[in-house]
Amino acid sequence: MKWQQGRSAVEGIDAVGAYQLLYDAARKALVAVLENQGLRPTSRGGHIAVLEAVSAQLDPPLGATLRPFDRMRRRRNQAEYADLEAPRIEAQDVTNDVPKVQAIIELAQRVLDEMSPF
Repeated sequence: MKWQQGRSAVEGIDAVGAYQLLYDAARKALVAVLENQGLRPTSRGGHIAVLEAVSAQLDPPLGATLRPFDRMRRRRNQAEYADLEAPRIEAQDVTNDVPKVQAIIELAQRVLDEMSPF
């Protein structure tokens, strides 16, 4: 597929940027679940608040799909806020997390019609 070729090119040139985009896709999918319910995450709790709000509603049974998000959030923060002691994000990190993000997006798509507004 064309998008996969583009992803591979971006991973090779800017793995950190590709990882940030990947993480943002997962975060926006979770925010969509909340917004569909009429909820809006605030900046006060940060991105972890998004995960906690969605997890409170969906874990169980869907917690295993959501769990990688927190690890990805921490990893992205290390790159975003220049933690020089953290290992560098490499293209393989992006490749490894693509299926996890796809699962989060699919989870969001599934539950959007099932969750009513508060």
